[in-house]
Amino acid sequence: MKALQLKYGCNPNQAAARVYMKDGSELPFEVMNGRPGYINLLDAFNSYQLVKELKEATGLPAAASFKHVSPAGAAVATDMSDTLKKIYWVDDLKLSPLATAYACARGADRMSSYGDFVALSDVCDTETATLLKREVSDGVIAPGYTDEALAILKTKKKGKYCVLKMNASYVPQPIESKEVYGVTFEQGRNNAVITTDLFQKRPTKNKTIPEAAQRDLLIALITLKYTQSNSVCYVKDGMTIGVGAGQQSRVHCTRLAGNKADVWWLRQNPKVLALPFRDDVRRPNRDNAIDVYISDDSEDVLADGVWQDIFTEKPAELTKAEKKAWVAKLHGVALGSDAFFPFGDNIERAHRSGVDYVAQAGGSIRDDNVIETADKYNIAMAMTGLRLFHH
Repeated sequence: MKALQLKYGCNPNQAAARVYMKDGSELPFEVMNGRPGYINLLDAFNSYQLVKELKEATGLPAAASFKHVSPAGAAVATDMSDTLKKIYWVDDLKLSPLATAYACARGADRMSSYGDFVALSDVCDTETATLLKREVSDGVIAPGYTDEALAILKTKKKGKYCVLKMNASYVPQPIESKEVYGVTFEQGRNNAVITTDLFQKRPTKNKTIPEAAQRDLLIALITLKYTQSNSVCYVKDGMTIGVGAGQQSRVHCTRLAGNKADVWWLRQNPKVLALPFRDDVRRPNRDNAIDVYISDDSEDVLADGVWQDIFTEKPAELTKAEKKAWVAKLHGVALGSDAFFPFGDNIERAHRSGVDYVAQAGGSIRDDNVIETADKYNIAMAMTGLRLFHH
């Protein structure tokens, strides 16, 4: 297939939408089921690049959950604790390594992952398709599907679930272009290869970055390579736990992503794990209720006439003091930034969410202040010299 006609572009008023190859060659993907939209394909191709690079960098199956051309989450296959299985709602499923990667990618920020487009680095297996079938998702892209997995996915969304098969051997042209307001932009593709070699320059007093933390920093930087800038990413145990995308101020990226990391950690609090949900409350509604329960607006789900629709009994409040004490227990988080930190306030905020390792481009006129702030908290920081803006 050399061109694919789409229903419309970003919005219904933008007609005459299609995708095609400028050189007239075949499209590097196949539609196995459903009908992809313009935004679906933007998410699909950005996310597939991300998981492909994660697999190449770590050797592990990888998955990403994309929404509006930025990742809600990304992860590689690692051992998942029973607590994570519970808060990701997968404790009743058999999980393959690839399914585990997707459960972690989606579970990192389940609010943002609702209605996602999924990317898988490996052939989609039955376990991953089974997990996908029961989540609210718009589509998936992978290098292939087992017969059973494809059959399962074809039953989703009344047979309309979008399933794309990517040509794993496809190599894009070295020069890419796009149009904005009728003006054509052209640039070389960002073919920067992200490896642990980027972590050699460590200007902080603490220069120790363990192997697992280096893997997490790789995940952070590769994720940022496909996140709308400015962007910051928190990673722990092989999965993103907070992605801050598209903010004009870097400290706002750091705060946004840090708040998501805090929520991820607070979901593991015993009070949250023990919330007495009614059996008829669906997973997305549980996610929404948990998010409100954790927030400063918790009275919105604890008020009389409200909690009865969600819980079998009124839960005890999770107080501000309890939340602060619980978040203080979070440690070992890796933080990546797609460009330099201009001020030490980013490190101050990152420290509050358990960050012990940082990778950032460096090159600010205030690098000394950033390094000094990292030293204040014994944070090990690498300056990569590589900027990863993505627009």
